[in-house]
Amino acid sequence: MNVTIKDVARAANVSVATVSRALNGHHNVAEAVRLRVIRVASELRYSPHAAARSLSSRRTHTIGVVLPDLYGEFFSELMRGVDQVARERGFHLLVSSYHGNPEEQGAALRAMRGRVDGLLLMSPYIGDSGHLTDNLSPTQPTVLMNTHLPQAGLASLSVDNYGGAVAMMRHLAEAGRKRIAFIAGPEDNFDASERRRGYIDALAERLPGAEPRILPGDFNEASGHEAGQALIASGQLPDAVFAANDMMALGCLSAFKQAGIGVPGQVALAGFDDIPLSRYVQPSLTTVRVNIAELGGQAMSALSVAIGTEAAPIAPVSLRPELIVRESTGAGRNAES
Repeated sequence: MNVTIKDVARAANVSVATVSRALNGHHNVAEAVRLRVIRVASELRYSPHAAARSLSSRRTHTIGVVLPDLYGEFFSELMRGVDQVARERGFHLLVSSYHGNPEEQGAALRAMRGRVDGLLLMSPYIGDSGHLTDNLSPTQPTVLMNTHLPQAGLASLSVDNYGGAVAMMRHLAEAGRKRIAFIAGPEDNFDASERRRGYIDALAERLPGAEPRILPGDFNEASGHEAGQALIASGQLPDAVFAANDMMALGCLSAFKQAGIGVPGQVALAGFDDIPLSRYVQPSLTTVRVNIAELGGQAMSALSVAIGTEAAPIAPVSLRPELIVRESTGAGRNAES
């Protein structure tokens, strides 16, 4: 027996119109009612006829998500946040990764035209602006995540990477660390450049006269491991290492452990992002917490609003990260602040 929208309305004790609005992500439905309708529809295994619904509403109830990569805990956490809100609002996801290739990114953006009601885009690469604006549809609701594209006039959510890096450097300096090395991220990545800028400015502020010591990295464990090995081979170990993300910090930690270098006894170690693994390694990792799932969830919420209204896009939102102090910089076991 096929379950109809009338069956859902009867079981939820609401009108057919209310069921339609709730399942289509409209915002003129009380939250408690919307959740009840979604629960009842799920229990009854109600599935709207997608083709008929798209023809009548001119909507696909699908969101396009275009990311630079899908590998690693950062992107899995980001997608967790996006998916949770998308399911609550009755949207499906169409996800594409372009692996840092501008041509693949453009192809993905063009391929989603007409197939999705809105677009979530993350493009942290410096110099992408012209390529992006050439491939973004001006009529398609779009929310940017950690994407530096001010001239586009689109809703955007980003992380205060500079402020987070400054906070970490102040923590290391206040802990008495004077020779602080930095493992940088990719040179063409805007997040990485902001974290590097925070390192350099805070080093000058807190330790006047200290020379920056910057090692190349690529936001993955292997590059962090290589940077750790380079520091060991130099014969001049710093007394602290700040990695531009947690994955590189964990790679560096592995190199130090293999060489018998104590963390934090000989070298304090810190990262950025607070991926779930950072609290479970030994020693637990001091880091800058970015609520990655919240970033994805807020972006999805903003997009659902943009899809359902003709209002101007929301002003850019910058999420403030939080300093998390753990064992790797000398804090007591599992201490956080």
